[in-house]
Amino acid sequence: MTPGLHRAAASSASRSRRPPRSLLRYWWVLLLVVVLMLAVPPLLAALYVMKQVPLAPTVGDITSVKNEQPSVMLTSDGKELALFRKAYREWVKLGDISPHVVAALLATEDQRFYEHKGLDLKRTIAAAVNTMQGRLQGGSTITQQLARNLYPEEIGRAPTIDRKIKEAVTALRIEQKYSKDEILEIYLNTVPFLYNAYGIEAAARTYFDKKARELNVLESATLVGMLKGTSYYNPVLNPSRAQQRRNTVLAQMARFGKLEAAELETLRQEPLRLDFERQEEPPGPAPHFSAHLRRWLIDWADRNGYNVYADGLVVRTTLDSRAQELATQAVARQSERLQKLADNAWNGRNGWNAQRDLVNAFIRESPQYKDARNSGLDEAAALAKLRADATFMQALRQEKTRLQAGFLALEPATGLVRAWVGSRDFAQDQFDHVQQARRQPGSTFKPFVYGAAFELGARSSDTLVDQPIDIPMRPGEVWRPTDMTQPSLLPMTLRDALSFSKNTITAQLMLHIGAEKVANVARAMGVRDSKLDEVPSLGLGTSLVTLKEMVSAYGTIANGGNFVAPSLVLRVEDRNGRVLEDFRPAPGEAALPPSASLVLLDALRGVIDQGTGTAIRRLGLQGDLAGKTGTTQDNTDGWFILMHPQLVAGAWVGFNDSRVRMQEPWGQGSRSALPMVGDFFQQTVKLKLIDPKARFPKPPPEISPMEQAGTWWGSVFPPQTRPLEAPVYAWPDGADRTGRIPEVIIGPTPSAEALPPGTPLGNPPPIATVPPRTYERAVVVAPPRPPSEPALSSGRPQDAPYVFSPRPPTEQAIVVAPPRPATVAPSPSSPWFGVPPGQPSGAGRAPRPAVGNPEHGP
Repeated sequence: MTPGLHRAAASSASRSRRPPRSLLRYWWVLLLVVVLMLAVPPLLAALYVMKQVPLAPTVGDITSVKNEQPSVMLTSDGKELALFRKAYREWVKLGDISPHVVAALLATEDQRFYEHKGLDLKRTIAAAVNTMQGRLQGGSTITQQLARNLYPEEIGRAPTIDRKIKEAVTALRIEQKYSKDEILEIYLNTVPFLYNAYGIEAAARTYFDKKARELNVLESATLVGMLKGTSYYNPVLNPSRAQQRRNTVLAQMARFGKLEAAELETLRQEPLRLDFERQEEPPGPAPHFSAHLRRWLIDWADRNGYNVYADGLVVRTTLDSRAQELATQAVARQSERLQKLADNAWNGRNGWNAQRDLVNAFIRESPQYKDARNSGLDEAAALAKLRADATFMQALRQEKTRLQAGFLALEPATGLVRAWVGSRDFAQDQFDHVQQARRQPGSTFKPFVYGAAFELGARSSDTLVDQPIDIPMRPGEVWRPTDMTQPSLLPMTLRDALSFSKNTITAQLMLHIGAEKVANVARAMGVRDSKLDEVPSLGLGTSLVTLKEMVSAYGTIANGGNFVAPSLVLRVEDRNGRVLEDFRPAPGEAALPPSASLVLLDALRGVIDQGTGTAIRRLGLQGDLAGKTGTTQDNTDGWFILMHPQLVAGAWVGFNDSRVRMQEPWGQGSRSALPMVGDFFQQTVKLKLIDPKARFPKPPPEISPMEQAGTWWGSVFPPQTRPLEAPVYAWPDGADRTGRIPEVIIGPTPSAEALPPGTPLGNPPPIATVPPRTYERAVVVAPPRPPSEPALSSGRPQDAPYVFSPRPPTEQAIVVAPPRPATVAPSPSSPWFGVPPGQPSGAGRAPRPAVGNPEHGP
C-alpha cells in the first residue's frame, strides 16, 4: 500500500471512532443543566437569606433589660401605692447564680456554647436530619434562644424558615457585640418560667423560695428542664413529667462530665420537692384606685413616648395614705359586722333554703349548670345534681351572699380624691364599686330635686301637703310613691321633707319642677357619665349611677354650687425627679347658684341634726355637717354621703347581685353605710386631717312671700296653692272628729285683714281641741309680712303676735302665724315650729318624725 493510501485509511478510521458532534452537544447541555440544578437552589436560598437579613432586628443595647425600672405610683405624702412592671424579675450577675444551673443549661441546651459564634452547624444539621426522619429536635443555640426571647415580635414564634433566618442573623449580631459570659447572664435573667417569673432569680424564689445562688443540683436541673416546654413540664401542675425531664437533664450533665455516674443514680431516685409561692406584686393599700390609674397611665405614656414598665416614671397621686388607711379600716370593720348579720339572715328560716326559686336561678347561671346541660342532663336533672353537691352549693352561697361596699372621699374645693376603696377585699372582688358599679342611689338623689326647686326660687320653709299622690304613667298605669309611715295629710316644709326623706312630697315637687330640669341639675352637679331617665321616679333615685358621681355631686353642694371634677393625679415625674407634666385641679364650673346651694346645704344639715342621719351625732361627731342617707327598694342598696367644709365622703353597701338583699333594718343606709362614713370621720378628726371647727357659709336670708310674689310660687305651682291661700281642713258633717286626721281640701280662705280691730292676742289652741260641734271648720293662715315690719340682724322678720278669733258656729276660726326668724331655735314640740307664711300652723302642721327614725323608703 502506498503511503498516500495508508494515510487515507488511517484518517478514515479516526473519523469513525469520534462521537458525532450532536452527541457532544447533548452532553454539554446535560452537564450545564446539572450544574444549574445544583447551583440555582443555593443561589436562590442565598438571595432569600439576603432578602431576610434587613428584616432581622437590629441589635441595640440588650443589657438595657437589666436597667429597666418599673413605674411607681405614690400617695400625695410619698407612700408607695403600686409598682407597674410587666413581669416579676430580679437581675443577678452570672457569678451570683449557682454553678449547677450553668452546668445543667450548657449540658442540655448548648454543649458547644463557648466554641461556636452563635450558630452550631453540627447541631443544626443533626436537628434537620432528625426532623426529616420524624424525630423532632431543636437546633437553636443559647444565643439563638436569647434572640428569640429579646425580640419576639420582630422574629416571631411560628416554626417557619423566615423565623429561623431572622433568629440566626440576630444571634450572629449578638455574638459580634457581646462576650459569652454576658450572653449567658442576659439569657438566665430574661428566660420565662411561668407565673410571671422571668429570670433564674425569680424562678428560684417562686418554686423553691431561695436565691439563685443557693440552688442545688436537683433544683437546677428541674428549672433548666422546664425550658423545653414550661407548661408541659410545669412542676406544680405536672410533677411526674417535670421529674422525668429533671432526670433527663441530670443524665446530660453526667454525659458531658458535669456529674459523676454514681451520683447520677442516687439523684434520680430523689422525689421532686417544691416550695412554691407565686411571686405576685402586692395589691397595695388602694388596689382599685391603682388599677384604674394603670389604664390612664398606659395611655398617657403611649401619647408621650414613655414605657410604663421600663422607664421608671413616678406618678404622684392625690390619695392621702392616712385617709386611705382609715377608709379601708372603716369599710372592713362595718362590712364584717354586716356580713355576720347577713349570714344569720340567710341561715334563718326565711333564708337560703326558703328562697328556692332564687337559688335555682343562681344555679342556672353557673358554669357548672351549663356543663351539666351540655353533658345531656335535662333541666330538672341538672338542678338536682348540683343541689346535691354540697361543695358547689356552699361556694355558690358564699359568692352570692358576700356583702360588698365602696367608699370615696374627696376635697370639695379642689376635687382631690383622698381615699378610694373599691371593695371589701381586692383579692376576692376586683370589681370597683366606686367607679364601675352602677346602682340605684335611692334618697341620696333627692337633693337634686330640692336643689332644682331652690334654684327656681323656692324656700326651705315653703310647704307641701304630705298626702298620697297618684302619678299617671303609661296608659292604664299609675305610680303611687309611698313612705315607711302613712301620710299625715298635713303640710310639711321642704326642709323637713328632705330631712326626713319624704317620698310623697319629693314626688309632688318632681311634678312641679319636671324631670328634665332635675336631670339637668344632677348632670351639672356631677352625675355626668350615667344615663338619667327623665321620668317622675327619677327624683326618688331610680336611675343607675356610680358612687364616684354621687360623691362628686355632693362636693358641688359643699363647694357653694361649683362643680370641680374629681382629680386623681398631681404630677408625673421621670426617674430622676424631673416633672414631665403637672396636673392642676380643674377649674370650677357653676352648677347651682350659690344662694340655692347654700339653702340646699342648710336643708341637708337637718338630715344630720334631726332627720335620718342623726346617728352621726350619736357617734360623737360635732361641727358643721350635712348629708343624706339612701335606701333602695327592698333594702337592695344602702347609701350615705356626709359633707364637711374640708372633706366629702360617701359609702355604698350591698351585694353584687341586686336580687340579694339585707333584711330590715340593717339594709337601710342609716344602718349600713352611715357607720362606715361615721367611723372614717371620727378617725380623721382624731388625726387632725380635718378641722372640726370649720364652718360652711351661712345660708342667705329667705325673702317674704310678698317680695317673692310672681317668681317661684307664681310660675311653678298652680294658683290654688300660692301663699295667699291656705289649705282648709274639714270633717264630713256629723263624723266623729276626736283624734281624727281631717280630709284635706285646697281652696281660698279669708285674708288676715278680715279680722276686726281689737281681736284678742294669745296662743291658739291646737285644732284637735276645737269642739267638734261648735265649729264646722278650722282654718290656719299665715299672711305675708308687711314691708314696714322691722327685721332682725339675720335679715329675717320678727315674730308678730299670734291672733286667735272665736267665731260663731257657722263661721271660721282663723289663726295668723307670721314667719319665724332664723336666729330663733324653737323647740320641736312647739306647735308653731317651722310654720311658713301662707301655710297652716299649730296642730294643722305635719308632725315631725321622731329623731333617729329610719329614713322613709328610698
